[in-house]
Amino acid sequence: MSRTLLITGGAGFIGSALVRSLILAGEDQIVNLDCLTYAASPDALASVADSPRYVHEQVDVADGAAVRGVFERHRPDALLHLAAESHVDRSIDAPGVFLRTNVMGTFRLLREARRHMERLGDAARERFRFVHVSTDEVYGDLGDAGGEFTPDSPYAPSSPYAASKASSDHLARSWARTYGLPVIVTNCSNNYGPFQFPEKFIPRMITSALEGEHLPVYGNGCQVRDWLHVADHVQALRLVLERGRPGATYLVGGRSPLENREVVGRICTLLDELRPLPDGDSYATRVRHVADRPGHDRRYAIDPSLIEEELGWRAEHTFEDGLRHTLVWYLGHETWWRELRERAYGGGRLGLG
Repeated sequence: MSRTLLITGGAGFIGSALVRSLILAGEDQIVNLDCLTYAASPDALASVADSPRYVHEQVDVADGAAVRGVFERHRPDALLHLAAESHVDRSIDAPGVFLRTNVMGTFRLLREARRHMERLGDAARERFRFVHVSTDEVYGDLGDAGGEFTPDSPYAPSSPYAASKASSDHLARSWARTYGLPVIVTNCSNNYGPFQFPEKFIPRMITSALEGEHLPVYGNGCQVRDWLHVADHVQALRLVLERGRPGATYLVGGRSPLENREVVGRICTLLDELRPLPDGDSYATRVRHVADRPGHDRRYAIDPSLIEEELGWRAEHTFEDGLRHTLVWYLGHETWWRELRERAYGGGRLGLG
């Protein structure tokens, strides 16, 4: 049966991949609620933009009246909430923007979703879902003690970005307990893949190398992140929507924990093969260690056992294959990322993701 799915942040990196997947593989009507911030990429939706099953609503999630209008016009059967400010460096410089979008925006959506659900018939109310998409950064720093994040890990956010996402997670769960809204929370590890905005770590390294710039690595580069290809994340979200338990929290990770310096080394090795420098040097000679970011977490790692065992999801991309595919994509789409960098930053500084 065809559904109407409301996706917030559908012009962003993960959101656009989700929209493309749903349009190309199913029969659902997709409503993309996205106000098109600097990090949005309408080009990422070009392959589906003309579909009769796709609608874009240019609405700010923090605008309660506009959000209510979207619910009233489209009467969605489910909502997947991905809209968020997500760049840690920007959150350190301008935390208020993150509170507005990530906290107040989530509040507006929860409020309108509850109002909408209460007006549905019994069967539609039973089917309604609110999938709240979050990050492993809400759990803070595992440090050197080992272990992995689980759904029961305590929250200990280190950055304004992580704190704003932690706040939104708590709001979502409170709406589930207090108002009976059928919320499912997902917390994912670091995503990568095509169409990712160039300020994020992997595309930042790739595009800087291709621009002839130094490759800046925070501190000693020993920070560990678990890497998840965006296509695998999208499949997880679709499974959560179809079969996830209301009230559950699913952690989505690629089982690929690597130090930042190792990731940069692999990027350099691939570039040496695919786009060698004219002088024969390795791109690794351009790596520069820079002053560390304030509050920088040392180690993240996710235990995705629950979603693997309960929903049968597995990450299909190895990091080696996923990184090669991603780098080849950026090599073939230089016009896209060069124009995006110039529009968002001009000649200014990019962050490090």
